[in-house]
Amino acid sequence: MLWALTAARAVLGHRTTGWVRTMASHSLLVAPPAALSKPLFIPSRLLLGPGPSNLTPRVMAAGGLPVLGHMHQEVYQIMDEIKQGIQYVFQTRNPLSLAISGSGHCALEAALFNLLEPGDSFLVGVSGIWGQRAQDIAERIGARVCQMVKAPGGHFTLQEVEEALARHKPVLLFLAHGESSTGVLQPLDGYGELCHRHQCLLLVDSVASLGGAPIYMDRQGIDVLYSGSQKVLNAPPGTSLISFSDKAKNKIYARKTKPVSFYLDIQWLANFWGCDDRPRTYHHTTPVISLYSLRESLAHLAEQGLENSWRQHREASEYLYTCLQGLGLQLFVKDQALRLPTITSVVVPAGYDWRDIVQYIMDHHNIEIAGGLGPSAGKVLRIGLLGGNATRENVDRVTRALREALQCCPRSKL
Repeated sequence: MLWALTAARAVLGHRTTGWVRTMASHSLLVAPPAALSKPLFIPSRLLLGPGPSNLTPRVMAAGGLPVLGHMHQEVYQIMDEIKQGIQYVFQTRNPLSLAISGSGHCALEAALFNLLEPGDSFLVGVSGIWGQRAQDIAERIGARVCQMVKAPGGHFTLQEVEEALARHKPVLLFLAHGESSTGVLQPLDGYGELCHRHQCLLLVDSVASLGGAPIYMDRQGIDVLYSGSQKVLNAPPGTSLISFSDKAKNKIYARKTKPVSFYLDIQWLANFWGCDDRPRTYHHTTPVISLYSLRESLAHLAEQGLENSWRQHREASEYLYTCLQGLGLQLFVKDQALRLPTITSVVVPAGYDWRDIVQYIMDHHNIEIAGGLGPSAGKVLRIGLLGGNATRENVDRVTRALREALQCCPRSKL
């Protein structure tokens, strides 16, 4: 017996030595990065661009809470509270309301991947970058994409939409409620009813508008509504909100083909988020800390009240319009009723390079504003008043910074 134990020990020892030798048989090609030996430094900056926005103290505190397992009962409770918050801010009773582990782009893909199948007719309102993105995603999954196109600063009327619905007979229409690249607020009253008369579902992007402008998912007949965490909600980027009407849910559950993405398969996500009255099963590891932050941001907006938040953004943006016009600047969207109250677009003043203005304000005032995006690139400056950043004090700060930039930045006389 002793001999056998000694022999076994010798064999195991030899194997272990060989295993260790194998694991360390290659020299490292990459040394520890010197940059990672330095302390992390993040400047304090006022974010008055189109997003992300500054976090509230409450949301920042949530980010420092202990991590729990993504399938712990306490996390399920937080997920249930997030669903209730989504139903409030969207003004919907849809049971199929949940958060996506990804930015607003991810929510857009979740909507299109689940609602469209190859060959489906998809009508897109393109008046800025978000219509362009919706078209791009839909083409990648084989949908038959039809466009309604407006120049930056335009919007789509009921008559234009009705004519396009009759011509193209789509199963889905996309509109951006808040087109952040141009600063346009797309009207929505009557569009859901119009779509339903044509056996079409209505998909709406409210990433830039949610909490800053009125939106009523159920009463406006919106079938799929999505938004993001990083704008008016003042939460970290990386989570998004989405809700599906019963009509949209029925279309998803009657698909002939599987959605192209497992990660964004709404039937799986509906179960994981407790939306289908069946025991929850594992789908993916959620960003638990981000869910804490999202829950707190929704709680803050619920305590403030939607009507008060809408009023805050309207009053702050109107004050901004007055200050900008006092500097001799021209607002890009002429009709005030069509201006997005959360993100204001300003015509780049003649003779200036927008990049000089943006960089000067960043370098000398530690304030972020932005230039245009997509079709509005080079044409506008964009100033965001998002959530807690929508204050008269911040308007005064950015106005002073703009005045100084216009005095100090080079200007061509051509």
